Amino acid sequence: MENASHFLIIWHSRTGASEAMAKAAAHSDNARLVRAQDVTAQQMLAASGYVFVCPENLGSLSGEMKEMFDRIYYDLLGQIEGRPYATIIAAGSDGEGAERQLDRIVTGWRLKRVIERKIVNFEAQSPEEIWATKVVESHILKECSELGDGFGEGVRLGLF
Repeated sequence: MENASHFLIIWHSRTGASEAMAKAAAHSDNARLVRAQDVTAQQMLAASGYVFVCPENLGSLSGEMKEMFDRIYYDLLGQIEGRPYATIIAAGSDGEGAERQLDRIVTGWRLKRVIERKIVNFEAQSPEEIWATKVVESHILKECSELGDGFGEGVRLGLF
């Protein structure tokens, strides 16, 4: 389904931050929210674009998000080129490692970034802060909602 009008919001979360931000971004009518462990190559092929939402763990992508890429990467190689993507990263410090790793992976699929990356720094550094359930501030959730709405509208109108 090359010209599908819906997009996937693929997410993973351990402490609630990424899940809350993914759900906020899924406000658009043409968004389909799918946990990373449940994503299939067929879902990816049927979608017109992708928003990846996950935490940075130990300076890179969370294991579940990386496993999703490992599991379906080669099934999609050469089949989703040029489709748009965006990212939302929940970070304890800078989020750069997860962002770089994700960007590098989707470069192989030849996806194109259409919205500037969003990295939300929760400044969690101690084990207690890292494992604590996160509360995402309302203005951040609003920004995630706006990102999802903008991405969805761009997909719907065929701008991306």
